[in-house]
Amino acid sequence: MALDSQEKRAIIEKYQTHEGDTGSPEVQIAILSKRISDLTEHLQSHPKDFHSRRGLYKLIGQRNGLLRYLRDKDIERYRTLIENLGIRALR
Repeated sequence: MALDSQEKRAIIEKYQTHEGDTGSPEVQIAILSKRISDLTEHLQSHPKDFHSRRGLYKLIGQRNGLLRYLRDKDIERYRTLIENLGIRALR
């Protein structure tokens, strides 16, 4: 269920804003989105796993906070990211 280092490295390389970037909001949101999709898939087959469900809700909250920050800081980067990730419809 956890992200292995190769998957994480591939996500970082795809969404980094400059060489060596591992902490930009884009990278963090992309990693959280992958973890959220993995946990959602897990909960499809294990609907009574409430501990993992709580973890999922915490990850969604973290991602929403980062998305809100990015939207307020740079709306174009925000729009590009959500389009690439396909996580919500543009308003």
